[in-house]
Amino acid sequence: MSAERNLDDEDTFKILIATDLHLGYLEKDAIRGNDTLVTFDEILRCAQENEVDFILLGGDLFHDNKPSRKTLHICMELLRKYCMGGNPIHFEILSDQSVNFAFSKFPWVNYYDGNLNISIPVFSIHGNHDDPTGADALCALDLLSCAGLVNHFGRSMSVEKTDISPVLMQKGNTKLALYGLGAIPDERLYRMFVNKQVTMLRPKEDEDSWFNIFVIHQNRYKHGATNYIPEQFLDDFLDLVIWGHEHECKIAPTRNEQQLFYVSQPGSTVVTSLSPGEAVKKHVGLLRIKGKKMNMRKIPLKTIRQFFIEDVILADCPDIFNPDHPRVTQKIEAFCEEKVEGMLDVAERERIGNSRQPEKPLIRLRVDYSGGFEPFNTLRFSQKFVERVANPKDIIHFFRHRHQNDKKDDVQINFEKIANKSTEVLTLRVEDLVKQYFKTAEKNAQLSLLTERGIGEAVQEFVDKEEKDAIDELVKFQLEKTQRFLKDQRIEATEDKIDEEVRHFRETRRQNTTEEDEEVQEAMSRARAHRTEGKEISSLISDDDDMIISEEKAADSGESSASVANRGRARGHGRSSSRGQSSSTARGGSRRGSRSSGRETGDKIKVSSRTYKAPVVTPIKNSLIMDAFKRSSQHPAQTWHQSPSEEVVIGDDSDVEEPCLSSFSKQNQGNSRSFSRRGSQNQSKGVNFYDDDDEDEFDPF
Repeated sequence: MSAERNLDDEDTFKILIATDLHLGYLEKDAIRGNDTLVTFDEILRCAQENEVDFILLGGDLFHDNKPSRKTLHICMELLRKYCMGGNPIHFEILSDQSVNFAFSKFPWVNYYDGNLNISIPVFSIHGNHDDPTGADALCALDLLSCAGLVNHFGRSMSVEKTDISPVLMQKGNTKLALYGLGAIPDERLYRMFVNKQVTMLRPKEDEDSWFNIFVIHQNRYKHGATNYIPEQFLDDFLDLVIWGHEHECKIAPTRNEQQLFYVSQPGSTVVTSLSPGEAVKKHVGLLRIKGKKMNMRKIPLKTIRQFFIEDVILADCPDIFNPDHPRVTQKIEAFCEEKVEGMLDVAERERIGNSRQPEKPLIRLRVDYSGGFEPFNTLRFSQKFVERVANPKDIIHFFRHRHQNDKKDDVQINFEKIANKSTEVLTLRVEDLVKQYFKTAEKNAQLSLLTERGIGEAVQEFVDKEEKDAIDELVKFQLEKTQRFLKDQRIEATEDKIDEEVRHFRETRRQNTTEEDEEVQEAMSRARAHRTEGKEISSLISDDDDMIISEEKAADSGESSASVANRGRARGHGRSSSRGQSSSTARGGSRRGSRSSGRETGDKIKVSSRTYKAPVVTPIKNSLIMDAFKRSSQHPAQTWHQSPSEEVVIGDDSDVEEPCLSSFSKQNQGNSRSFSRRGSQNQSKGVNFYDDDDEDEFDPF
């Protein structure tokens, strides 16, 4: 260690690399609940002991989009313990920080803040587990950023185009350009790359003298036609790519011979799925950069819970198992018990000498019982190992191959090849389940108005982000759009003709993926706004002790019929002296809901001599496409938005408060650098990678 430190001069960057920490994973599990936090403590201690310049995280710091208070508290406690102090920072930021951290209320790196004392800065992008969500597009990393503990960079809010501006750093004579891109749905980002809508900005001054690192959190391996990001999409001027999201540890940089850059895949620091890729030994990396040279040293993690996995194919052992034998099931169970005991013995031998490693390992035995075999009782089997393994309920996993009889799908699956192919850890997403369901569903169960992509993303928002109104808002939005389309067509009012137009309109929307993405985003914005609105109303009711809810009926006969037609569904948000000062505005920005806006009926809330309109939940009418078309055909001279008596259900657009998103400020400051658009460089880069297998001859430069 002392020999290595002697090589760390004033021109050498030392960076600790880690991805996919998934803090809070299984936090309610009595055995595995603290695994992620213990490993996070080890990583931060490792950074402190190696005196790194900064820590670079590649996304998914948290496992949940909304981490618990316990997880968030311990994370902040550890960051404050290890990353705050009086040690000086030996590198400076040269880029325009108001661009790099434009979404933060404090748009500068944390160690530049005079109110903070930072010894180890932490730079991180967000992943798909802790990505920004909600009406204000915030994530857990934004809380850490506001507290001055983490520098959150690499955010992009546009679904059509993104410009990636690097964080420019300099230590001595070494210049480092740090690019980052937080998690974006793979299909969307794939389309952006194809349409050349992803631009990586480069400094105009001495652009060849910068060492360029790109941090990305996407699928690296192909899970579908466009459900991944090929390495060939990335710019060839990059020197090193830190690839997050993939959990298998391949931290040693590998060279892409086509793009001439290196790719490092650190993998996760916790086992989140019992698959072969997670069984690979887990490491973090200590990256050294001097000029255009680099070296990555693997540091094994000592607090990771052991994980062993094996596969058993019963049909491959005909001399041991005969499906016609009356006691074959008992023989299989005894064989599996012997296998598990063997894995436990290996775990015990490897754990000797490491007191920091958890005692109970993770064990998974996958049993293929194809060929007429029957599975045994896994619950009874697991009782034998309750006190010895960390996952007794899912030690055994039975599965059976399904042989495809269809000629066009006549593909023989080689299980051993799949089991050994640990480079691709298959993940199952909610969107894929929805698409798969409608592909195999019967004709009468197919969607005729909605699209599989739209409903899939809405279901994923409902499951992953707990957006309870996501599905409802998407259905209403697409129903309204279809209704407007039918009215504009002015076709013959027959059911067959309408069905044909609806199918044609649906296919047109399916082909226009950009427009469909905008529809989904609009529906999700409505859902988030409704959730925020509900919280504001709930806060209004709970904050006042003298609040009285009563029912009143307005009988103001002096109101004109025109004012009744124009009042809409005015909802007051927040506190105001009168409804005329309500903060709820229409899309165009005009205020609604004045005191003289018309007759008001229903519940009212009386608070300290001030009167508020109570929220009235109006049931949505189940308007059919046919009904909407018939009503429009009776008034051919009127359009849908001009008729005050129109019964077509129009989405509550006026109640939606569009999230105010900060735009990038691209003004040049005193310490800012000018950038030029990316350019292809086919010449060989001067990146030198050294292997450190021989510790005695450690020389990264």
